[in-house]
Amino acid sequence: MFAQRRMRMVIGCLALIAGSVALTGCGGPERPLAGSSLGGDFTLIDKTGKPVRSADFAGKWRLLYFGYTFCPDVCPLDLHNLMLGYHAFARAHPGAASRAVPLFITIDPARDTPQAIGQYAAAFGPELVGLTGSPAQIATAAKAYAVYYEKRADTGGGGYRMDHSRAAYLMDPDGQPVALLPVDESGPAVAAELEKWVR
Repeated sequence: MFAQRRMRMVIGCLALIAGSVALTGCGGPERPLAGSSLGGDFTLIDKTGKPVRSADFAGKWRLLYFGYTFCPDVCPLDLHNLMLGYHAFARAHPGAASRAVPLFITIDPARDTPQAIGQYAAAFGPELVGLTGSPAQIATAAKAYAVYYEKRADTGGGGYRMDHSRAAYLMDPDGQPVALLPVDESGPAVAAELEKWVR
């Protein structure tokens, strides 16, 4: 069953990319996700318990990743690569990097309290903004970015894992989708993708 869910996630992502319309402007490269319906308004909660809206990041490039702090393998690796790439890009282009914000949004609000999400995000770098919220708020944000997630059966002792799609999105300062960041590859691959777009 897990393999079938994973295949549905992969097929969904491929369909999303294949269905996107290429956008060129001023002779620049085509945006892989241009024309897709990714993105939208959300209201979540930061590490201090303060409400945060998607509009608060207007004018900034956004690097979004959905996951959860209890994830045993994929999320830590992906966030490591995301921030490794971001930091490499920031060293080479500090001005451009100052106009970008990496965001980690939980899909497990029951366990990922503001304090927990803040501590977890800080382990990858002070620039990574951790966000949580109510189940309804998380569902709204996940739907806006076509994120799949589902609670798996109890693993014993009250513990559980979450199935979820694996993607990091680059959104432009207007909140429009640009590209998927290759967090499943490496930090240098993420840095190279940021080099293409973030100005």
